Order: sequence, then structure tokens, then C-alpha cells
Amino acid sequence: MSNDKLPTRNENFSEWYNQVVQRAEMADYAPVRGCMVVRPYGWALWENIQSALDTRFKATGHVNAAFPLFIPKSFIEKEKEHVEGFSPELAVVTIGGGEVLEEPLIVRPTSETIIGHMYAKWIKSYRDLPVLINQWGNVVRWEMRTRLFLRTLEFYWQEGHTAHATADEAETETLQMLDIYYDFAVNEAAVPVIRGRKSDKEKFAGAVRSYTIEGMMGDRRALQSGTSHNLGQNFARAFDIQYLDVNNELQYAWTTSWGLSTRFIGAIIMTHGDDQGLILPPRLAPIQVVIVPIWKSEDERQAVLSMAQEVRQRLIQGGVRAQLDDADQKTPGWKFNYWELKGVPVRIEIGPRDLAQKSVVLARRDVTGKSGKSFGVNLETLVPQVIELLDDIQNGLLQRATEFRDAHIVDVSSYAELKEVIQAGDWARGWWAGTTEEELQVKDETGATIRCFPFDQPESRGACLFSGRPAREVALFARAY
Repeated sequence: MSNDKLPTRNENFSEWYNQVVQRAEMADYAPVRGCMVVRPYGWALWENIQSALDTRFKATGHVNAAFPLFIPKSFIEKEKEHVEGFSPELAVVTIGGGEVLEEPLIVRPTSETIIGHMYAKWIKSYRDLPVLINQWGNVVRWEMRTRLFLRTLEFYWQEGHTAHATADEAETETLQMLDIYYDFAVNEAAVPVIRGRKSDKEKFAGAVRSYTIEGMMGDRRALQSGTSHNLGQNFARAFDIQYLDVNNELQYAWTTSWGLSTRFIGAIIMTHGDDQGLILPPRLAPIQVVIVPIWKSEDERQAVLSMAQEVRQRLIQGGVRAQLDDADQKTPGWKFNYWELKGVPVRIEIGPRDLAQKSVVLARRDVTGKSGKSFGVNLETLVPQVIELLDDIQNGLLQRATEFRDAHIVDVSSYAELKEVIQAGDWARGWWAGTTEEELQVKDETGATIRCFPFDQPESRGACLFSGRPAREVALFARAY
């Protein structure tokens, strides 16, 4: 860990983010430009994200499978919108085993095409439906401007791909998975995302409708944090996914896809972090409690370590992810700063004076200084007190992030007002009935895009902020990552 002070979030949010990711040992730059190495601490957080999502997927009947990393180029070209949307980002393999390939292979940017090909083989009858498959893996998109976790050439994610007998079933699935992402983001990550529908311009290439969860980061920029797409019959027609219905008539299936990636780690960092580094939500934190023993002499060391080990054992038995930092070569002050940087929710301090009283000091990461400390916490009541404190931190992080978000969404009724709000760095919310061309004009002139049409809509109608035409929906505009 560098001794240099982190830049503050207000000074340079981008540099603060880059340094926190590296200094907290979440990830590092790979020797291949635009790629990242996810370090064990970052991967442990990703494993907790995976576990929270995977449990939810399986509870709704989904199963996991694995599909190839390489996709024949002809597959990508079968769905017109899909190839147009992904062409600039494709990595293409033309030589294999020292020989020029008969057909180039695409390193998968997403798996709709190869999974569509397999579904066409597997689905023959209405009895074969629905197919509810998820894949955990990696994908490659050739990005020009990269940033650790947020945008890299290769990233890790899950991608769900389902096939259904009716349009209604596909839409129900698409919305159900968005709700799962929302539940995970709010209740596990304490990130207060907004659910909504993407505009036609911003939807997934090849989708009929795309839905999103959008988060407001600490610099007030938007981050698309998870998406769910109703693909209609576009990919079913392109890949001939047909089945015989109950009347023995041939029908095209209705398909969906949905994904959440390691980009969400960036969402957690940028939503909760402060000028000291990470603040991780307890439910996902790889280490929920770190125990720092404090001693001066060898006699004190043995006695303090003995109690620290007992504390750790009690916490682990109580279901708390606890770690003891008993390294000799670092001072307690250094350790405090180190674990603060890594965002561990609770620190337990044990010194010689605590031994006699069989008590410890608790320090919560989300409240700095003395006001975040509890002194004289009895060993016998420690575990329930820690569990209660972790819940309190989890709820407090969500409340703090929600209040921050709501304070920076501004209602606007004209394009001039929208420009002012975006220029000030906030999100603008207003009635919209614009065309794709008008949406592009807003983006060109302000740098803001329609993040979504939120599910939470007013009951009234209004006038479009851009054109004055009658509008039925309110849209959220923001600059985004």
C-alpha cells in the first residue's frame, strides 16, 4: 500500500477511483492493453455477487451451462441489428494451429447467436419449453477507452438466455430478471438503482425491448448496472428456433437475454466509497470484520493474541466473515488505514487494557473518527452486537446513497432547463415524446443520454420538454459511464 494520500473524490473522482481499485488490491492492469487482472480481494467480492445472484436464479427455475468462447463469424451476421451493433467491438481469430481458418471465429462479445444455434437443435415441441439457462463466463469487446471494472476489453459476467412459447411469457421473464437484479442491487449491494425501459436508440442490438437498472455514482454520473432484454422472435427467426405447438403447428419461439457483469464492482466502489477508500456493504464484503490486536511487550502480545483468536472463533461460529491481522511488522495505525482503504465494514481493536474487562472496541467503517466507535463491548454480547452493527451499516449505506441520488435528480420542463441541470452535473427528469434524431441532438449538445423511462411514472400526461408535443412518459437524462 502506498503511503501517498489518496486524491479526494471532489478533487479528481476518476483518479480517486483508479487509485482505490489498485491500492485496495481489487484489480490491476494486465500487460494486454485494456485488460485487467482481478486480484483475490476483488474476485472474492465477485464470488459473493455470483452467489447472491446464482441463488436467486436457481430459485426461479434457471440452470447453469457453458457455451464456447469462439463463435463462427457467419453466426454473428445472421441477425442484422446484432451485427451492426457489435461490429466495431469484435475480436476476430483468423489463424488457428498455424493455418488460416476456413471461416474466421469471433471471440464472443455475447452469446445470443451460438446459444440460438443450440436452442434450434434442442427445441422441437412445446413440451421442450421454456428453456431457462444461465452462463457464468467471460466476454471480449474491443473497447478504445478502458477503465478497471467499468470498461475493459475482457470482462466477467453472467448471461441468461431463455426461450418461451408465447410473447407474454418472454416479457414476464424479462421483467422478472430485472426485478431480481433490482432486489440484488438494493438488498445485497445497498445500491439504490432505478428500474426502467431503455429508449429505442439505447436498447440492446437485436432486442425488441431492453430494460435496465441505473445507478447514480458518487460523481453523479449514471452507470448502467444490469440489463434484461426481450428479444421477441428476432433471434428465433435468424437461427430457426421453431417448435410444434399444441395444435401441431410450427411456431417460432420467443427469447430473452439478461446480464450483470464485474462492472457492478465499479458501482459498489463509486456509490459507497469515501476519501479514505472503499466502503463495502456488509452482505457482500469478503471480510466483514477485521480484528487488530495491539501490544507493546511480548507478554502483552501473547495475552492479546489469545483473546483475539477467541474473538475470531466466536465471530466465525456466529456466521460472521472475520479475519485476524496478527502481522508483527506493521503498526496498529498502519493496519487501521489499510483495512479502512479496503472497506472492511467493522474493525475490532483489542489492547492490554481490554483484557481485564474481557471487552473490545468496535469501529464502524461508514462513520469516521470517535463517533463511529463503541468502547467496552463485552465479549459475551459481542457476536449479536456485531451482527446488529453490520445490519445497521448495510441499511445506513442504502439510506445515504438513496438520499444522495434523490437530491440530485431535478425535474425539468424545457430543454433549456435540461441543459442547465446536466451542465451542473445532475440528472434531469422530464416528459419526453422525442424522436431518435432529437434524442441524438440532446446527446450531441449536452453529453447526456436517456438512461431509461422509469417504471415509476406520473399518472398525468405532460408536454415533451424538447418539442412541446403531448408526452405519455417521463425520461431520465444523465451523463454516463
